[in-house]
Amino acid sequence: MNRRVVITGIGSITPIGNTVEEYWNSLLSGVSGIDYITKFDTSDYPTRIAAEVKGFNPEEHIDKKEARKMDRFTQFAVAASLMAMKDAGLKIEDIVAEKFGVILGSGIGGIETLENQHQRLMEKGVKRISPFFIPMMISNIGAGHVSMCLGAKGPNTTIVTACASSTNAIGEAYRVIKGGSADVMITGGMEASITPLSIAGFCSMKAMSTHNEAPKKASRPFDLNRDGFVMGEGSGILMLEELDHALKRGAKIYAEVVGYGMSADAYHITAPSPEGEGAARSMELALSDADIPYQSIDYINAHGTSTPYNDKFETMAIKSVFKEHAKDISISSTKSMTGHLLGAAGGIEAIACVLAIKEDVIPPTINLENPDPECDLDYTANKAKKREVNYALSNSLGFGGHNATIIIKKYR
Repeated sequence: MNRRVVITGIGSITPIGNTVEEYWNSLLSGVSGIDYITKFDTSDYPTRIAAEVKGFNPEEHIDKKEARKMDRFTQFAVAASLMAMKDAGLKIEDIVAEKFGVILGSGIGGIETLENQHQRLMEKGVKRISPFFIPMMISNIGAGHVSMCLGAKGPNTTIVTACASSTNAIGEAYRVIKGGSADVMITGGMEASITPLSIAGFCSMKAMSTHNEAPKKASRPFDLNRDGFVMGEGSGILMLEELDHALKRGAKIYAEVVGYGMSADAYHITAPSPEGEGAARSMELALSDADIPYQSIDYINAHGTSTPYNDKFETMAIKSVFKEHAKDISISSTKSMTGHLLGAAGGIEAIACVLAIKEDVIPPTINLENPDPECDLDYTANKAKKREVNYALSNSLGFGGHNATIIIKKYR
C-alpha cells in the first residue's frame, strides 16, 4: 500500500499573528512577539518576559458558553483547527467521519485552570471547585474538543513528549494515514503555559532568558550571548489528507509529508545528549523513512531554543548527519521571533516549513548579531532569503530526551 500524505489546510494562533497570513508575514519581516508579561505581576521573577498571544478572542471562533468550559490551550487548538478545516475547504459531510481523526500534542495541558482552581480551593474550600475543572485541565481534552467541533470520529489521541509533542503528533498522524486507518487527520499542537507557576518553575531551572531589559532581543538562537529560551504560547494545526482523497475533491495541496523519525537520548531529564547524538539519530531515521539522500534537504527549521547546550549540540547533530552538505543547508530558528511554544512549537514550525516550500523563501533567525564560533552553519541571520525549497526538515527536541523530526516535500 503506497498511500501518500499531503497537507491541504493550515491554521495558527501565534504570538506574532492570529492568522496564518499574519504569522507568515511577521516571520518574513523579522517581527518579534516577545514583550513583558501582562497576565500577572512578575516583579519578583528573574524572567519577566514571554511571547504572549495578543488580541485573541475565543468567542470569534467558539460559542461563548462552550469557550467558558475550555482552558486557554484548548481554545487555541479549536480556533486553529477550525481555520485549517476552512482553509482545506473540507466539510464534515464530505468526509467519512470514522476515517477522519485527530492527533494533537501538548507538553503541559491546562495548567492555567489547575492554578486557578487550586487557588480557589485554598481560599474558598472544596465546594467551590468547578465541575469543569478536570475536563478543562487534562492534556487530551484539546483533541477531544476538536473532534467534537469538527465531527471527527476516527483515530484520536494526544501526544505528550514535552517540546517534541507537536512534531510527534504530526508524525503519528502521517503514519495513521499511510497505514490506512484514516483518510484525513487534524494534527499539530497547542500550549498556554504562561502562568505564575509555570514561569516560576522554568525560572527555578534557570532555563529561561533574563534579558528583561530588551525583550525583543532576548531570544537569540546560535548567538554567543544567548542565555536561555523565552516561553511562548499558541497553536499550529495542519490538515493531513491521503493524496487520492484530496485529488478526488479537487483540494489545493500545499506540500507532502514524506518522512518521520524519533529517538530517545536516554541521557538526562533536561540536558541533550552530548554532541546531539539523539537528535542526529532522529534526523537519520526521518531521512530513511523518506528514502532520500541527505543532500536533498534544502531547509531545516531548527529546534534552536537559544539555550547554550541545545544550539551547540543541534549544530553538531546537523554536521554529523549532513556531512559536507551541512554548509549548504539554509537553517533558521523561528523561535527567535515566536519564543518557544513548548508542546505547540512543532506545529507552528511545520507550518513555517510548508510556507517556505510554497513560497521558496527561508524565514530568518533574528537577533543573530554575534555568532557563536561553535555554531558555524548558515542560520539565515536576520533577513529572510529567497531560495528554492524542495525538501524541508523540522526538528523538535524535548525534556526527557525526546527527539522528533519530520520531512516535508514540495508536492509534484
